[in-house]
Amino acid sequence: MTTELEDFRLDKDAFFKTHPQSPLTPAQQRAFKGLSYFPEAPALRFEIEVEPFAERETVEIQTSTGDVRAYQKYGRVAFEVDGHPVALTLYATPHGFFLPFVDALAQTETYPAGRYLDPEPLGGKRFLVDFNLAYNPYCAYNDQYSCPLTPFENRLKVAIRAGEKRFTGAVHA
Repeated sequence: MTTELEDFRLDKDAFFKTHPQSPLTPAQQRAFKGLSYFPEAPALRFEIEVEPFAERETVEIQTSTGDVRAYQKYGRVAFEVDGHPVALTLYATPHGFFLPFVDALAQTETYPAGRYLDPEPLGGKRFLVDFNLAYNPYCAYNDQYSCPLTPFENRLKVAIRAGEKRFTGAVHA
């Protein structure tokens, strides 16, 4: 029997392998054997309170293709990873919440430009921040995509051993 996370990962791999809206090119899809993931890490699943910013300024974040996208700085989430306190800025978009981050494993085990999370609001100021659902942006697979780059304030000195690992296949344009 598979866990909910394992089912989610199997569905995602099937989407990447067969769906016409996959970020992979047809050649990549033919060779695709599945994404690489860290083992499930329950300690990296948080129900935490966001400290909202008094002023929710709109900022422009550069993308991988040199464009910019506007995001609203919503608040900070603070938690501990392996006994180390960390904090990240949470952004609001018209489609929900966005949490880009780079961890200490960038360049080796995780995508160098960072991974993303879509935190789930739980009511009040509480959010579910589950790093097991951390994913690579589409530009990690295909240079035709324009992806927001992780702001400096969301670059962590700790390792987040959860979610997707760095894509090991060839990135195509």
